Amino acid sequence: MCLIALAIDQDRRFPLVVAANRDEFYDRPASRLGWWTPDSGGPAILGGRDMRAGGTWLGVTTQGRMAMLTNVREPQHAQDPTAPSRGHIVPQWLAGQEPPDRFWMRTALSGHNGFNLLMADFKLGCCFWASNRSRYPKRLERGLYGLSNDLLDTPWPKVQMLKRSLSDAVKSSASVDALSIRLFDALANRDPAPDDELPSTGVPRDWERTLSAAFIRSPDGRYGTRCSTLLITEKLNRTLVTHVLERSFTANGVALLRRATLKNWPPRYSLDPEVDEALPTPQEPVRDGELDPAAVLQPRKRGRVRSLLKPVSAG
Repeated sequence: MCLIALAIDQDRRFPLVVAANRDEFYDRPASRLGWWTPDSGGPAILGGRDMRAGGTWLGVTTQGRMAMLTNVREPQHAQDPTAPSRGHIVPQWLAGQEPPDRFWMRTALSGHNGFNLLMADFKLGCCFWASNRSRYPKRLERGLYGLSNDLLDTPWPKVQMLKRSLSDAVKSSASVDALSIRLFDALANRDPAPDDELPSTGVPRDWERTLSAAFIRSPDGRYGTRCSTLLITEKLNRTLVTHVLERSFTANGVALLRRATLKNWPPRYSLDPEVDEALPTPQEPVRDGELDPAAVLQPRKRGRVRSLLKPVSAG
């Protein structure tokens, strides 16, 4: 993905809402939203799939894990063509074989080019943002977050616009369909940022202007927004139902829609105190350039099931 807005526990009816755009070259083959199993095995993933490297940019599993990935825009640093594919990070997390702290320690040292990762395990009641261009992961609490090709909540105009649009839409929409229409409209915004608000990421000014829009179409038609994805969790009585919708776009502008529904998803988090103690806290795990396992582990108290995320004890 190249643009994501995420709302967690900001509304009683819609406790989890994601709106995201994926930008990529049109000649890179990809499959649309659907269920698929990674070549390395593991649970089936609901999401699109990059057919060149075999990974994905966004996915969920019925076991309660979710992940989304963006690249970091850093033209001042040469990309390593021999680096492992960043798209494999998402299915590796979704495989559910490691707790968050171990997964991040291994992934951060794997030699990828720059990336951001949003990873959640709702059975553990946790969600993190992590980047190999930041010193340590951040545990997310209830809130509204935005992400593009820089660090979390970097106030690029399109990030700010999408966060505002998501917040307003959640507050005023009476149904999933109404909410999805408003969010797809926000993701389809082709207005570039004013020149005096353009971020400065090291690319040419004209290209910076093109990339500043939520929905991108390069002047030569080779690069642009390939799909817009929504994940909307609706609370119906005491049941959670999650709707995943994807609008995919071809190089000639044709839009196609796919939709999937997950009942009783995301699952409620565990109240097992042993599971509690395995969860990392947002402390700095880097000491003298090396990851320190002891710095990310801290026991925490049990909490009542009130939201999708387990409260983090202050003590």
